[in-house]
Amino acid sequence: MVNSVITGTGSYIPTIKKENEKFANSRFLNADGTCFQSENPLIIEKFKTITGIEERRYAESHFNASDLGYFAAEKAIEDAGINSEELDYIIFAHNFGDVKSAAIQSDILPSLATRVKHLLRINNPNCVAYDILFGCPGWIEGVIQAQAFIKAGIAKKVLVIGGETLSRVIDKHDRDSMIYSDGAGACIVEASENSESGILSHASQTFAKEEAYHLYFGNSNDKNEDPNIRYIKMYGRKIYEFALTNVPNAMKIALDKSGISIDEVKKVFIHQANEKMDEAIIKRFYRLYKKPTPEGIMPMSIHKLGNSSVATVPTLLDLVIKGQIENQKIEKGDVIILASVGAGMNINAIVYRY
Repeated sequence: MVNSVITGTGSYIPTIKKENEKFANSRFLNADGTCFQSENPLIIEKFKTITGIEERRYAESHFNASDLGYFAAEKAIEDAGINSEELDYIIFAHNFGDVKSAAIQSDILPSLATRVKHLLRINNPNCVAYDILFGCPGWIEGVIQAQAFIKAGIAKKVLVIGGETLSRVIDKHDRDSMIYSDGAGACIVEASENSESGILSHASQTFAKEEAYHLYFGNSNDKNEDPNIRYIKMYGRKIYEFALTNVPNAMKIALDKSGISIDEVKKVFIHQANEKMDEAIIKRFYRLYKKPTPEGIMPMSIHKLGNSSVATVPTLLDLVIKGQIENQKIEKGDVIILASVGAGMNINAIVYRY
């Protein structure tokens, strides 16, 4: 039996650190352009209480999302101990392409995956490079696609990257802008004969009726800004309620398909969108099995890294594997769950034996 095994991981955490207090002089406005009654210190304190975010990372101006993805990919390739010429596919998950610093235009020609292949200096024309747009769950979906290629016998080694520079598509007058950050994570998925490790099951869903535009591109909250310039926007309360209802169910679908007992799950790596939301999702997930939430089951990186969209799960996984998250580790044979939710609205989950 051929299993799809993650043999290497890598991540790139940008060097520019922006702490919450650096938003003290921001001019936050309501969606209708009116001023908040609360002063910024109170807005920032409430933000931290809800999201858990204390600081976030932004990319240096001369780096784009494809560069961040390349840095993470190099580390994953080295960690897996493979030659990049052996790659059958490069899958790059993102949402906004390369957005140059101080620019407003997204650039996805050529694809970000092609740019990474170019930076890796891969000669092999049979290494196919393409991008996927699947919201924040894009990297997990890329891993699911890698497994499909391996199961079909058309790939043996796949590089999956999630990278984003959200700092370049945020509205500085929207308090939600404090959530977003930049970063990249990557992994190598390989075919392995008779390995006990690998992907055990997965689930993916798209909700596109009332939910399709919970995340969208919209105008600045400052009505004096150019109306033709758009920024990432969201209906936070709707997303929170949607996630709490649907993410635990998708995770349960994946776990039940695997045949693994919930008692065997050692860690849940969930998209770092909002600390309170993630905690509530985990509690509801365990409640579906009439179980209490185990202490330490959910590693978190959001406090220092913010929400880097497609990069949060692979970055968090890499940090835990490399022993860089305090009091968090996974060991050979551990069953873990990778799960995410984001624009689409899309949800997915993977059950994996490490």
